[in-house]
Amino acid sequence: MEIKVKLNNLRTAPLKTRLVADLIRGKKAAEAQSVLSFTVNKSARPVLKLLNSAIASAKHDFHLDETNLFVSQVFVDEGPKLKRWHPMSRGRAYPIIKRTSHITLVLAEKNPVKKENSKGVAEAKIEKSETKEVKKTAKKETNTPRGTRNKAVKTKKHGS
Repeated sequence: MEIKVKLNNLRTAPLKTRLVADLIRGKKAAEAQSVLSFTVNKSARPVLKLLNSAIASAKHDFHLDETNLFVSQVFVDEGPKLKRWHPMSRGRAYPIIKRTSHITLVLAEKNPVKKENSKGVAEAKIEKSETKEVKKTAKKETNTPRGTRNKAVKTKKHGS
């Protein structure tokens, strides 16, 4: 189960925000919270709030355990730029570009636990390795030994 949360139009440059995002990528949720709480950076606080929001929605909406959650993906995209002008002497103007960021954070489970659905029936997840083993055994039983299949006897008919 993956929980995806977004923060749009953060008034911090994407390059500065990516430095904070690199700190928490791949870490457990609790460890990422502690790293962000002690990081002295302007964009660390909004990223921490985003992480707390993702953890809260994982607990409340999906009933997931916080200890199994880790930050699987964090990426920062560039948002719209605010373009301003700084007046200078002799009628000149220098541009000021105020950059914004879009942050996307994805939490995932390390050890998925079987959950019961609304009817009280446990849902079983079949792993890929189990399905491969079943296919291999089924294939062995259906195949015939080499040389016996498609063995048709060809007879020549001579003219009468």
